[in-house]
Amino acid sequence: MGTGPGSVARAQAVERAPSTRPWARTTAMSVYAALFVLWSELLGIPSGTLQVFAWLWLGTVAWHVEAHPRYHLNFLLDWWPPVVGLMIYFYSRGLTDDLGFGVHFTMPITVDSWLGGGETPTQRLQEAWCGDPCLRETPPRWFDVGFTTVYMSHFLAGLTIAAVLWVRNRVEWVRWMRRYVTINFGALVVYILYPMAPPWMAAEQGYLPSGIHKITGRGWSDLGLGHFDVALSGVGNPVAAMPSLHAGMTVLIAAYAVQRLRTPWRWLLLAYPVAMSTALVYYGEHYVVDVLAGALLAALVLVGCKVWEDARGT
Repeated sequence: MGTGPGSVARAQAVERAPSTRPWARTTAMSVYAALFVLWSELLGIPSGTLQVFAWLWLGTVAWHVEAHPRYHLNFLLDWWPPVVGLMIYFYSRGLTDDLGFGVHFTMPITVDSWLGGGETPTQRLQEAWCGDPCLRETPPRWFDVGFTTVYMSHFLAGLTIAAVLWVRNRVEWVRWMRRYVTINFGALVVYILYPMAPPWMAAEQGYLPSGIHKITGRGWSDLGLGHFDVALSGVGNPVAAMPSLHAGMTVLIAAYAVQRLRTPWRWLLLAYPVAMSTALVYYGEHYVVDVLAGALLAALVLVGCKVWEDARGT
């Protein structure tokens, strides 16, 4: 995210984006929304970096559908460095298997059992909310729809915010992308050095009771979207549990928004990390200690980026 002449020129070009007539924008965005819904229904909500990037680019094209092609090319010129970085992050998450670091099981169980008064919060939540038996195929409760939706928002929220900022204020886009990329790579370092099994894997290996399951996608089964559960099963590195990037990203989003928005309603955004953290622990994806580590990482990224920007005057 440079600030050289080429970058400045692109920023000026973005700011000079020609106005788009309301009827043209409405038509283009309606077509875009219909295509996105169709894609999500047939192939699943975009979760890979390139898929999300492509859909966000198409969204900016639809928003400024009457702009000159050079304006839309600016998106590619601005976004390719962070997208390449995120692709490196995505494919590097599997390095754990090649480096030979042992997978950790007991530390989070010890900490969470202490926090839960003898049982991990995941055990307590699944016993209270999931049903008996608690299985991925068990009919979902009414709140599962909300929790699954919150969980899936992770794959779109951060980069969607980036796309909106790119259209509205490129300086803020640069600042947000700096934080977004930094938190991803900060988590990656820990994943490589400290691979850790989530609760559902610990249960499979006998470290926790066998009744604990990964039930992340079941909330959408009653909506005819149960195939997302299959897709979710193959997402990411299964031992990239510490810290929870899902939790850390929601803290980053909420804190960044609270810092910059002026409406008193902005404090309601703090419910986002609370809902995400609850979903992660309940669904057997993360321990509470992972969630706390993710929040700490987000705080370090926010403070570190702010100090770096103040020192450089950017």
